[in-house]
Amino acid sequence: MNLPKNPIILIPARMKSTRLPNKPLALINGEAMITHVWRRAIESNLGRVVVACGEKEIVQVIQNAGGEAVLTKPDEPSGSDRIFSALKKIDPQYQHDAVINIQGDLPVLTPSTIEAAWSLLADQAVDIGTVAAQIIIEEERFNPSVVKAIVAWNSEQKNGRALYFTRTSAPSGDGPLFHHIGLYAYRRAALEQFVTLPVSPLEKREKLEQLRALEYGMRIDVARVDTVPFGVDTPDDLERAKKLL
Repeated sequence: MNLPKNPIILIPARMKSTRLPNKPLALINGEAMITHVWRRAIESNLGRVVVACGEKEIVQVIQNAGGEAVLTKPDEPSGSDRIFSALKKIDPQYQHDAVINIQGDLPVLTPSTIEAAWSLLADQAVDIGTVAAQIIIEEERFNPSVVKAIVAWNSEQKNGRALYFTRTSAPSGDGPLFHHIGLYAYRRAALEQFVTLPVSPLEKREKLEQLRALEYGMRIDVARVDTVPFGVDTPDDLERAKKLL
């Protein structure tokens, strides 16, 4: 495979969650959630792992665990902007040629899911790699909080090119729907291009940042994975995560 040579994993984290206050520092079996996510990233063995933090408290927790963290502005407009700000701080020499963006609320993420997104960059035509899993719970087909990836799958149905992402139930007709998982592998040049693009009309309408990339002609490929990693957004989710871990 002709993958980028020196990737970095960046995990954006900030404290301003309305449904679960101070979410990154919420304790799961004695450790902050962001520390669990950092450990999952380390376990992938793909490269350097840095947490891009909006607050000093998160920096301290990661450093106490033996990890690397960098402070970014608390009011960055998105996770993509936060990781780009962190990247400019920690790697001004452009040593890292690719960036894997892992959300900070996925404490039970498996390394194989990270690797699936990363592997898509072996194709030089791909700007961004991401992942999706088939929807098996009927209610999720119509739940707007479950983002659907519409993908032109290859003949083996394992990888494919993203055609669109939407909160509605799509595509129509018989066949499976796919739950998009917000984990991305960027070529560095693609990330730099993405954060300089203006917010696009479909991005604004669907409230989905990845549509900006598609509207401006960037290529996103999707790898099919078996399960959706469990995300923590509410106190009930936190209790479930404690049991899973």
